[in-house]
Amino acid sequence: MVAEISLLPELPNYREPVLFMSALFVNDIASGSRRLGLELSASQVEQLAGFVALLGKWNKAYNLTAIRDPREMVPLHILDSLSILPLIGGVKTLLDVGTGAGLPGIPLAIAQPACHFTLLDSNVKKTRFVQQAVLELGLPNVEVVHSRIEEYNSAGGFDTVTARAFAPLARMLPQLEPFMTDGASLLAMKSQRADEELEQAPQGWCLQNTYTLKVPGVEGVRCALRLVKE
Repeated sequence: MVAEISLLPELPNYREPVLFMSALFVNDIASGSRRLGLELSASQVEQLAGFVALLGKWNKAYNLTAIRDPREMVPLHILDSLSILPLIGGVKTLLDVGTGAGLPGIPLAIAQPACHFTLLDSNVKKTRFVQQAVLELGLPNVEVVHSRIEEYNSAGGFDTVTARAFAPLARMLPQLEPFMTDGASLLAMKSQRADEELEQAPQGWCLQNTYTLKVPGVEGVRCALRLVKE
């Protein structure tokens, strides 16, 4: 019998170096979240810092994100993900499409433990990392799915779908329709207002709101588009 070879063979041994590294990011995450108007517990901040340390450590070998410096990951990944937290208040089920290295899904799941998160991506290395991170961080409200969106079969719909740099709206919206319950919405995170994308969006979708996201430490325009089925 041939044993399965893990794509992250050393990950279970991360604990001591990663816990040491995570202490370097606690203050940045705590101060940044306060500037976003968020009230996170000390344990949530520590989990977020642990996630940054994990991501920084294993990004060196597995190319999980283009951001190489873990200190830069705090504003560009963690705070950016948390910037939409006020927009998902009360949501019970959320699908994060094209989650990549777990963004924005894992930071949101840490900050909102009452919501069940499904993190979907087609890249096996990234979903393997995300699954290991979920186990090591102790996140019982997160399910990780390795699948293309076209091949994903969900047992039910979701209250909200998030997408961060996943695909243009014209291609993404038809793929998401089967996973949305009545009254559900898509929160698409964009680096600009995406007026051209909206013009090319398929009929039957309505732009409900555009939120400007002011992320501490991140330059340029960030926004989130909330779209619903008409």
